[in-house]
Amino acid sequence: MKHFRNFCIIAHIDHGKSTLADRMLELTNTVSGKQLQEQVLDDMDLERERGITIKSHAIQMSYSHEGEEYSLNLIDTPGHVDFSYEVSRSIAACEGALLIVDATQGIQAQTISNLYLALENDLEIIPVMNKMDLDNAMPDEVRDQIIDLIGCDLDDIIESSGKTGLGVDAILKRVIERVPPPKGDPDAPFQALIFDSLYNSYRGVMAYFKILNGEIHQGDHVKFFNTKKDYHADEIGVLKLGLESREVLKTGDVGYIISGIKTSTEVKVGDTITHVKRSCNEAVSGFENVKPMVFAGLYPIDSEDYEDLRASLEKLVLNDASLTYELESSAALGFGFRCGFLGLLHMEIVQERLDREFEMNVISTVPNVSYNVYTRSGEFVEVHNPSGLPDITTIDRIEEPYIMAQIITLPDYIGQIMKLCLDKRGELVSQHYLTTDRVELSFKMPLAEIVFDFYDRLKSISKGYASFDYHQSEFKVAKLVRLDILLNGEMVDALSTLIHFDNAHVFGRRMCVKLKELIPRQQFDIAIQAAIGGKIVARETIRAYRKDVTAKCYGGDITRKRKLLEKQKKGKKKMKQVGNVEVPQSAFMAVLKLD
Repeated sequence: MKHFRNFCIIAHIDHGKSTLADRMLELTNTVSGKQLQEQVLDDMDLERERGITIKSHAIQMSYSHEGEEYSLNLIDTPGHVDFSYEVSRSIAACEGALLIVDATQGIQAQTISNLYLALENDLEIIPVMNKMDLDNAMPDEVRDQIIDLIGCDLDDIIESSGKTGLGVDAILKRVIERVPPPKGDPDAPFQALIFDSLYNSYRGVMAYFKILNGEIHQGDHVKFFNTKKDYHADEIGVLKLGLESREVLKTGDVGYIISGIKTSTEVKVGDTITHVKRSCNEAVSGFENVKPMVFAGLYPIDSEDYEDLRASLEKLVLNDASLTYELESSAALGFGFRCGFLGLLHMEIVQERLDREFEMNVISTVPNVSYNVYTRSGEFVEVHNPSGLPDITTIDRIEEPYIMAQIITLPDYIGQIMKLCLDKRGELVSQHYLTTDRVELSFKMPLAEIVFDFYDRLKSISKGYASFDYHQSEFKVAKLVRLDILLNGEMVDALSTLIHFDNAHVFGRRMCVKLKELIPRQQFDIAIQAAIGGKIVARETIRAYRKDVTAKCYGGDITRKRKLLEKQKKGKKKMKQVGNVEVPQSAFMAVLKLD
């Protein structure tokens, strides 16, 4: 056990985690030749295209230090706030963390929030200043920021570059010297924590685990603590670039197990694996169940694909434990699922993965957050969907979730950022200068206000120099109303939104104008209305295509023309009664992009 080290890499978005991991794999000869490419651990096409890490990736490296061979288990983690649950699970499987800070940008919001996660788990922190090869690096300023943040000595900070490989050897040596080996009893009953899982269509469910006590042999009879199901360990092994099978895994090892599980619901991230005969007394305290922030409905474009969508979501949840879903139906879209996401980027990625990995093309409804509704009779209802809101006459009060937002930026942009946050019903809590040219602003804001376009607008007004992080803080009473969209008097429930009363009229007007652009014209007039309860607050009309039925009348009595026009009018009226108005997917997506 003394030759094992488990550590993860934590940092803000785009501070060079994956590139630095590449250099470590290269130095330890874990990856070589044709396998060596940029972002080796980012194995999804989606990650490579966007240049972001979406999933945590575990890999084992071998490294010689002072004549002894060490096994280093590295987990590369995502940097975006929407994937912070991946980070928390990776941290639970480690004893140490590399805190990477970009020498050109300094400490940013997600750096701080990931650091707090690591400190809560008592991890040994190794500070690393990355991108030292760039001309605009500010080593002295960034060094001071790191010392202020974690209170380390000047010599503790390692200077590195993921591009040139500078300092990578020093990082690995520091990991061996500073990160403690795993604690655990090799002779105790077998006990392992599942921190991730994956579905393979040929081999069933593969679970990734960290052994805390005892050891496991291939073919052992094991059981999962919470689901109470037992299996035989058909194959166990360690996570190299691929999977590498082993006969035995011991205390402190991070590895995988394949036991022919075909049903995805039988494996839960955070569960404990133990032996059937000599089982451990209690489950490992895993991680808290994640609380989704944003909810939206996902519906198959063809209603016959509903069962396929259910199966795809089951398999996706195995690999993305922060996604939640439950059955729901809509008058406009048929049967589908109400899904919970950690943010809008997470929602976008899930849709993209459903399309690429499972060939499921879905329609998503307008995203919204979760509200607490109290009725006059004292009943409490948690509402994730505007159509689930009780009758307005029975509601006593509605509470909406508030977040505590941290924004770190340059002083030049304070005015514009404050205006943006105050326009979004934010309230300034504190303003703190980290250095002479970096300021941290803290705001209390309603979560619903940041769901749509807040992050994009923040990046625009700060020219990319603002970083943003948030956590949910409390629920507050709010004056909310349900805004419905009607097409020819028929409500489209998938476009309903819960919105603050002050913004409802303006938002309704913009929705109608946008839908007028997107809904194709028909042979009859289409009335688009925005309504709050029984009151119409905005209206647009899509005019019908008009065939000139009087063109064939050249001269003659006016009554001939009138007769043809009356006949056309009756036909249009009948068409309007039986005609259906199709709302294209672009209309649902455009609602998110109302700026």
